[in-house]
Amino acid sequence: MVPRSFKKLVFELSKLPSVGERSAYRIAYHILNKKNEEVKILADSIILAKESLRWCSFCHGLSDDLVCEICSNSSRLKDQLCVVERPSDIFSLERSGSYRGLYHVLHGSWSPLRGVKPEHLTIDKLIKRLHINTKVNEDPVILPLSELILATSTTIEGDATSLYLADALDELKLNVTRLAQGLPKGGELEYADDMTLRMSFSGRRRI
Repeated sequence: MVPRSFKKLVFELSKLPSVGERSAYRIAYHILNKKNEEVKILADSIILAKESLRWCSFCHGLSDDLVCEICSNSSRLKDQLCVVERPSDIFSLERSGSYRGLYHVLHGSWSPLRGVKPEHLTIDKLIKRLHINTKVNEDPVILPLSELILATSTTIEGDATSLYLADALDELKLNVTRLAQGLPKGGELEYADDMTLRMSFSGRRRI
């Protein structure tokens, strides 16, 4: 019989993305083999992240403060805005070193079959953010834009989201591009290697 407390730990771990029951068992054993001090540090880190992190008021990415380090960084290119699906996509692109502009996180992709509608994403906030840029000096952190980069995944939902955005933003007459298909069809930014991301950025095209 599996001890109840261990079974509970495995059950909670198996709820994590990409963690099946076998992986949950391995992680649970690993945790139990660590010293109490190390396990406490892990637990405290999870609690701290949950209590301290918030969505950046500009890009809606993860931040410890009202405005994230990227949006508040004066050295970032203010005339480029890259639209991604998840905060983790920002980490992937930053790791590749291919982009020095600003971001906007949608927090998902448009998927009617899964019941995810445009209003469930931050699309309205993106459009409002872009409209603000037409007002002189109203928001010095953002733009005016020379390029809006759609960096959604190459899944069916990602393609649909990019097309929806391109259509919704058509009246703004922006230079809208999308990452080149160096990314594998059906792939997601979070799992792409650095070289693939560099090639995707260098080969982006207008849509």
